[in-house]
Amino acid sequence: MSEAVLAVEAPGVAAPGASGARRFWRRLRTQRAALVAAVVVALLVLVALAAPLLTALEGQDPTTYHPALVDSARGGVPIGSFGGVSGDHWLGVEPQTGRDLFARLVYGARVSLGVALAATVVQVVIGVVVGVAAGLGSRLVDQLLSRFTDVIVAMPLMIMALALLAIVPSSFPRPVLVALVIGLIAWGSIAKIVRAQTLTLKGLDYVAAARLSGWGTWRIARRELLPGIAAPVITYAALLVPTNITVEAALSFLGVGVKPPTPSWGQMLTAADVWYQAAPQYLLLPAGALFVTVLALTVLGDGVRTALDPRAASRLRVGTGRKREAKA
Repeated sequence: MSEAVLAVEAPGVAAPGASGARRFWRRLRTQRAALVAAVVVALLVLVALAAPLLTALEGQDPTTYHPALVDSARGGVPIGSFGGVSGDHWLGVEPQTGRDLFARLVYGARVSLGVALAATVVQVVIGVVVGVAAGLGSRLVDQLLSRFTDVIVAMPLMIMALALLAIVPSSFPRPVLVALVIGLIAWGSIAKIVRAQTLTLKGLDYVAAARLSGWGTWRIARRELLPGIAAPVITYAALLVPTNITVEAALSFLGVGVKPPTPSWGQMLTAADVWYQAAPQYLLLPAGALFVTVLALTVLGDGVRTALDPRAASRLRVGTGRKREAKA
């Protein structure tokens, strides 16, 4: 019964289905910056997934020490020009240890992207469950969950993460722990967005029709509300990924994130702060990779937001000229 009235749409909420996906793709294609960012993100993910193959092709790995490639008399500075760049070490070697820099960089992409994506999944799952439960629950349930969400939002993420990561035994897999800590602390904002959208949607005609047809609360949530809140959730999730990458890098930089010998871009930056003059590439490469990744994900997230809600102008004003907006 409710499917028959799905044509009654909420303002700014597209009806789910193949036509909605085609409209989204058509609007996204008009934003060249978002498409370029999507290609960059896809290449970064491909590099992260193919890290073992790429390092095997180079003939190196991220953990093997090469003491013969560093000058111990000068404190461990890589021997050779450009940090020891050669046919065997494409980007040079790490100061003091001589570990291959290319191998550590591509394996660091696996950790940074993996932690950020896993943390985002945890945030989205918890936020959607709490937000929908608050929006559909009784007044008491709504008040309890809303106040609990306010407490979560008020928590300082970095301080709480530092405290939790410092007390957990080192035997626990560190990348998994970092992803869980970020996800369990930073889901409050998405829960607020989902609750507000749920309150808006549950008063619409097609949701009322589903309720009158005898559907239960969670069936209504699954069949009627979740498709309606998909757009804001996807948009916010796309913008959460670069934020989580930055948080992971900051935690690793502070020494409580991913531990050696597992490579991470934030961890590499931590060790590079004393080598930026003697071996500048050791600082510039992870910093550049982090900058490009965060920028590409931010531009892509903004493009997704604009494509899902064409009435909202891009915050970045990149690739969203009047002509392209008119086509959308």
